[in-house]
Amino acid sequence: MLLSLSWLRDFTPYEGTAEALGDRLTMLGLELEDIRRPYDSIRPIVVGFVVACEDHPESDHLHVCKVDAGQGELLDIVCGAPNVAEGQKVPVALVGTTMPDGMVIKKAKLRGAPSFGMICSERELGLTEDHSGIMVLPDSYVVGKPLVEQLTLDHEVLDISITPNRADCLSVLGLARETALAFNLPLNIPAMPLQIDESAPQRLVPIDIKDPDLCWLYSGRVITGVEIGPSPMQLRHRLNSVGVRPISNIVDVTNYILFECGQPLHSFDLDKLEGGRIEVSPAQEGEKFTTLDGQERTLTAQDLCIRDGARAVGLAGVMGGLNTEITEASSNVFLESAVFRPGTIRKTSRRLGLSSEASYRFERGIDQQRTVWALDRACAMMAAMSGGTVQPGLSISEPRPFKAASIDFRPARADALLGVHLTPEFDEKVLTGMGCAVDTSSSVWRVGQPSWRPDLTREADLVEEVGRVHGLDTIAPELPAVARNLDRAGEPESRFSFWSRLKHWGAGLGLNEAVNYSFVGHKDMDHLGLPREGRISIMNPLSAEQDALRTALAPGLLYDLRNNLAQGIQGLRLFELANTFEADATSETTARETGMLGVLLYGARFDTAWPQPEGDLDYTDIKGIVENLLRFLHLPAPECTLAEGHPFLLPCVQVTVDGRSVGVIGRVRPAMAEEFHARKEVWLAELNLEILRELHDAAQVRFRPLPVYPPVRRDITVMAGQGLTVSAIVAHVRGLGLPLLEDMVLVDCFEPKAAEGQEAVRNLTFRLTFRHADRTLKDAEVDKEREKVAQSLVAALGVKI
Repeated sequence: MLLSLSWLRDFTPYEGTAEALGDRLTMLGLELEDIRRPYDSIRPIVVGFVVACEDHPESDHLHVCKVDAGQGELLDIVCGAPNVAEGQKVPVALVGTTMPDGMVIKKAKLRGAPSFGMICSERELGLTEDHSGIMVLPDSYVVGKPLVEQLTLDHEVLDISITPNRADCLSVLGLARETALAFNLPLNIPAMPLQIDESAPQRLVPIDIKDPDLCWLYSGRVITGVEIGPSPMQLRHRLNSVGVRPISNIVDVTNYILFECGQPLHSFDLDKLEGGRIEVSPAQEGEKFTTLDGQERTLTAQDLCIRDGARAVGLAGVMGGLNTEITEASSNVFLESAVFRPGTIRKTSRRLGLSSEASYRFERGIDQQRTVWALDRACAMMAAMSGGTVQPGLSISEPRPFKAASIDFRPARADALLGVHLTPEFDEKVLTGMGCAVDTSSSVWRVGQPSWRPDLTREADLVEEVGRVHGLDTIAPELPAVARNLDRAGEPESRFSFWSRLKHWGAGLGLNEAVNYSFVGHKDMDHLGLPREGRISIMNPLSAEQDALRTALAPGLLYDLRNNLAQGIQGLRLFELANTFEADATSETTARETGMLGVLLYGARFDTAWPQPEGDLDYTDIKGIVENLLRFLHLPAPECTLAEGHPFLLPCVQVTVDGRSVGVIGRVRPAMAEEFHARKEVWLAELNLEILRELHDAAQVRFRPLPVYPPVRRDITVMAGQGLTVSAIVAHVRGLGLPLLEDMVLVDCFEPKAAEGQEAVRNLTFRLTFRHADRTLKDAEVDKEREKVAQSLVAALGVKI
């Protein structure tokens, strides 16, 4: 929103600087982006008086003028404008002046006649696009004085960023309310009385609103006998200062009122309205309509149109139609002022890529109580500037009148939320200054919402208002008192804390965390063979590739793999904690969310640099990560069994802890992995965090002192057939309950080539760790314990040692 400082002063007597105003508005939540000085480039231009004007002897269109520019002597200036004449006061650029377009005025000879300056047009001064002739100034202007001072131009314009909830500040009036409230100033709205000849018959235009939910109010007045021409100089320059190109007196007034009061208006050529009536109704699917910019638009049934008796004449709240445009030949005007449903305007504007100052305001909400007031204000200006007559009769239909919200407000509650004591007198002053109706007869105040503040609907909104006017930056920071509540000691940690610990665990292992959208494509899940039942489709997807909620983490992690491979990554270690979604009719949200942990490994195990050995990540790596996670959660070692029929993992290993399945580990099927540009094995694990959390909370964590005496280790190699698993061997040895045996781990596996006709065997080497808590063990004791292990394995499992 561009705010002219001089325009603001028409409403409130602010005498401070633009910088001070910008700082205060910023602290009120209206951020100052920039301070513009649009007319600094023409400050050297002065007022001159044309003493004499003669035709150039060597040209049929040039004039040789003698100009008094307050320099003490008359200047010879050659001018080609057709309207230059003796006795005029004009803007003069002296020699050495740099014009807004960068041109430097120099001494020159034009067809042999010397010229010491330039008489300027409005376009050359950057005021408007008018280049039909020089700018002729009023006789009251003082010769030699700077032009910007004589024109009373808007020297300083603030560029203020308005948040979407503050539609009331998209006008000079709205920002004047904020300024008056912030600096304790009066607010005065300049009066523009509407003159109507009540003796004349009423001139009404019938209005028919087909859907009251789409148009809450539509009003209009008829102005006859208008003469289309340029607006007064000050109005044109004021519009130019806020970035609006002046067009004609009728159109300029609609733009002026839009910026001044925040109410968009539209003027129709009444003689072009067929049937002399207005209908507000949705467009027909595929209907064609040409807007004022000359572009033909294809409409849908979601767009709202303004129609006359035969066709569409306007795209409601966005832009008018070319078929009823105000032109130089127009003499009768129907001026519209309306309130449309914000969501409808927003969708139309976005779909067509057609954003206007009007749509920007309609999308955020209009002050319905001042809609007719703004219409009357505009009619008064149009009549004064065009010589037209406002006809009696207000054409209006208001199927949905404005109803102000009644809000309870407790001053004590405001103090508690803000952490600072504000007096009731201050609270009342702020609320009444905002335009609220305040009833303070009880401890709970009744506050009536002003029509221009649709964002005030609850007590918290009012607390925010008194807080920001007091100054949130002035509230001293103070840490709240923290009391130790022993009754809550030992309670389970929150889900957030649990997930945060797991994220630190993953980062500590050297894994990189992936954060993906919850949206994936049905096509991606079909590619991985995931079942279609239970999926949740997105009604309004961000793209065709993201039209469903994920039922597994694999699609997102595989897309991460493809993106990293495209960047030349040789090895990838990712993990992701996120929810998956399945349809559930019994849930309040119709969806069941399950927290999952996904781990993806691919490519080189180490960076390709000495002294790390070359090798790719494999099953042992991802299984080790899962086992490390379970130890981190104080859970027992998992039981891993082959699972058949998994849609995208082959082989697939089912991970079970305490008899409960917690997830799967496996290799992504090569044919599926190739679709994501993988040329090596892709290892993936998906674990159910909900089950892991339950097991973790139920686990008995016991602490024991650190060992004092050294361990003694012995290796034992077992020759076993392919049918005997490592887990069975480890479970048997641990089941012996040997008091000195502390740990048993597999350290090597050798599979010699079997002779033809013989069963293949594996040589599995285990490392046994023995330790006594109270003394150092002797070799003889350790050898005896190892022998017990060997004999038991031979007797129970039939292996060779």
